[in-house]
Amino acid sequence: MPHPENLDNHFVVDPAKFDFYAMDCYRLVGEDKLARTLAEEVLRAGTDFDGTERSPMRNAEARVTLGVTAAREGDLDQALIMGDRALEGDRQSVPSLIMTSRELAAEMKQRYAAEPAARDYLARLRTLGREKPGFLPQ
Repeated sequence: MPHPENLDNHFVVDPAKFDFYAMDCYRLVGEDKLARTLAEEVLRAGTDFDGTERSPMRNAEARVTLGVTAAREGDLDQALIMGDRALEGDRQSVPSLIMTSRELAAEMKQRYAAEPAARDYLARLRTLGREKPGFLPQ
């Protein structure tokens, strides 16, 4: 297909978003190395040289992806850092964050249920769930 003429049209796929879509696919199927590499690229492409985020929602999902891959690799501290940073932004695509945050929550419950820091993170997500109905299952 030719390059889209109007990238602001939400009914066309911006080729620059390919890494973002592929990142999600790789995370979902457990290809953590590829998911992590693409998440890092999404963050690089979505952030200006001065640190301003051009793509805050994509960056948030990339951080959740980095959190999921860190959790799967046994790095609870990094998983928590990325999970927290993903939820910090002012501009959020709630449906997308719902889906990816559920994945991180599931990894936390499965792997780190006995860890106080993981329990605190999950409690924060439950609080967010009460503030934004449907955010996370109880």
